[in-house]
Amino acid sequence: MVIDARSGEVLHSRNADTRLHPASLTKMMTLYIAFEAIEHGEISLDTVVRVAKKAAAEPPSKLGLVTGQRIKLRYLIRAAAVKSANDAATAIGIAISGSEEAFARRMNRTAKALGMTRTTFKNANGLTESGHLSTARDMTTLGRHLFFDFPQYYNLFSRRSTDAGIREVNNTNRRFLNSYKGADGIKTGYTRAAGFNLVASAERGNKRIITTVFGGRSTSTRNAKVAELMDLGFRRAPNRVAIRKPQRPNYADIAPEAGAAGKTIRLATAVKLSLRPRLRPGNQAQPPVLLALKDDINSALAEVETADIATVSPKMRPEDVVLASTSNPSAVTETLVRESATEEPEIVTRVSTSGGRHWGINIGRFPSRYAAERQLLKVALTEMSTLDGSLRKVVNRKNGYDANFLGLTRDSADLACRRLQARQVTCFMVGPG
Repeated sequence: MVIDARSGEVLHSRNADTRLHPASLTKMMTLYIAFEAIEHGEISLDTVVRVAKKAAAEPPSKLGLVTGQRIKLRYLIRAAAVKSANDAATAIGIAISGSEEAFARRMNRTAKALGMTRTTFKNANGLTESGHLSTARDMTTLGRHLFFDFPQYYNLFSRRSTDAGIREVNNTNRRFLNSYKGADGIKTGYTRAAGFNLVASAERGNKRIITTVFGGRSTSTRNAKVAELMDLGFRRAPNRVAIRKPQRPNYADIAPEAGAAGKTIRLATAVKLSLRPRLRPGNQAQPPVLLALKDDINSALAEVETADIATVSPKMRPEDVVLASTSNPSAVTETLVRESATEEPEIVTRVSTSGGRHWGINIGRFPSRYAAERQLLKVALTEMSTLDGSLRKVVNRKNGYDANFLGLTRDSADLACRRLQARQVTCFMVGPG
């Protein structure tokens, strides 16, 4: 498959929809989800990952991780992207989803959301497994999404070598990177069942071409074929074309899937309408500081990212804004800002509670207060029924900011955690005191 990356136009294809073993091209999806998880605040580059026995036992190519070893996620990402390390890829999957099986289910949901209609993943590294199959068309689609969706990480794929924490590793694609003018990625793959695979991207002038080849007989013959197809792409691609970035994955349209124990995993779907909470009686003279929910949930999330906090109060810091939302006007979380002549503005948060609502849940630790608040809002939007009336609270810890929902009963906290964990959202209960 050969495409013009700018527009997505297919310039050449042959057997592009034949399902074959993708080998380590699989790690493109592992890395895509890792970048997505970082973007969503589920994990950070500096998260220290404890290497599971399953990851350490993976066969070469590998970084050489050992069971129980602790290593930052950034080094696992480098090892998976540059050296194509199987142990690093498995460790990434387990760190994000708790198990490789759960991570594979997330890989398949993401593939569907990206339009990879003939791909099925069974593991995070691409080692041969029955039913683990993809196509040249689907892998080309994934490569284009990596380039456009996460440009801040794309430089990883062009590094000839990199520091992977425990040692320096070399790029498995360095021969092609060194021999083809303009080449800057993306990923190689090899197993006996797959042969020699490559998704490559190159830029010359204002043109960018992405080419995918499955089943090469050797590294040299595969690289020669990719170079031939790249030349064809540059010849056929127009000099000027409008850039049409691919749409980010839309998980709302993906049907529910069965989980490991036969339970149905329901994906978060967009709320059609979210009413604005009403003010409590008597507070009209001093309205609460709210970033209110819009009818369109995507607009609400965009407001969190772009709101000019300085217009709320000239003395307030951005981190002092408390985001409040509820779909039940009678249990609305009220935020009052009190100012005095001698003190900084104080944020006082009060939540309607009933007897026994002394429990809470933690949904992760984040590198910044903003990231924690943003994740709290996103989770609240997708889990309104069980988190209704709860208080969102960010706690500054030594190693980051904890994102908590407080003011829940034990049963509601347990239910909320189970529902969130089914969607691969980190969650654990916080008891009274």
